[in-house]
Amino acid sequence: MKLRAIRGAITCDEDSKEEIHAKTKRLLEELLARNEVDHEDLVSILFTATDDLIADFPAVAARSIGLGDVPLLCARELSIPHGMPRVVRVLVHCYTPKARSELHHVYLEGARALRDDLPE
Repeated sequence: MKLRAIRGAITCDEDSKEEIHAKTKRLLEELLARNEVDHEDLVSILFTATDDLIADFPAVAARSIGLGDVPLLCARELSIPHGMPRVVRVLVHCYTPKARSELHHVYLEGARALRDDLPE
């Protein structure tokens, strides 16, 4: 088992608690499933959100799906004038037997445009 980092992002349609929670849950569930990461293999999760998402913390969504014992941290994404709006990004640190080249970084909905170099 090696310590690895997996990236992902998803766009929100609006700035509301419900939207941030729903989209963050979807992103995490998809990322963990695609990479076959078990709860016990998680080390920590870092979230960022763009300046236009202020209704709630993405970490609240992670706690609601049972990740409350995993160290979680929220931060503000850089505010770049040509940056994509309403994006939640995630960086998951975990132990996995997979090689770095076997990991699936997950970019969903509008955030797919951020990494169109990655396979679906």
